[in-house]
Amino acid sequence: MIIKVENIAKSFRKKIVLRDVNFNMEKGSLCGIVGENGTGKSTILRIIVGECKADSGNVYVDGKLGYCPQNTLLFSQLTVDEHFHYFSAAYGIGKDELYDHCEELMIHFNYKQFKNEKIANLSGGTKQKLNLSIALISQPDLLILDEPYNGFDWDTYLMFWDYTARLQEKGCAILVVTHMLSEKERFDRIYNLENGYLV
Repeated sequence: MIIKVENIAKSFRKKIVLRDVNFNMEKGSLCGIVGENGTGKSTILRIIVGECKADSGNVYVDGKLGYCPQNTLLFSQLTVDEHFHYFSAAYGIGKDELYDHCEELMIHFNYKQFKNEKIANLSGGTKQKLNLSIALISQPDLLILDEPYNGFDWDTYLMFWDYTARLQEKGCAILVVTHMLSEKERFDRIYNLENGYLV
């Protein structure tokens, strides 16, 4: 088991967002969490990655975690290449390993031509490609994606699913959170978040 979420509850002031949330995932599995905007989907992810503390309950993760948030965490005056070096330092990734993996990601998602461009000059879709790539540079055991394909064109959308299939073959578990889920046949399990409960 790569992740186990037990009895998570969370309120913001008097508003109850999550009530007794439980789920788990095995290595190589693909799971989705769906629900309307504002139901608490992103809150679950933020609790899993440690950005937000639950009022009660526990989260157990066995392995490296990669997180692609809904809002890109990018610096407008840095280039694509500088972002890879910046985040690789945080992950403790060596230069040779970083170069090979970043080249692979840029080629796969078709944005190598923007390697030396500043973020301020990039389209929203290219920023999202980089946002996803940063979550992948540590080669995680668990990849958590919050609305990952917002801004993708159709070709990039297909590239996304092709890459996730490769990750699953290597044993990486992937959790996708979105307000609207397509490609349902790809998923091992789909949860719905409604009134704070995950079913």
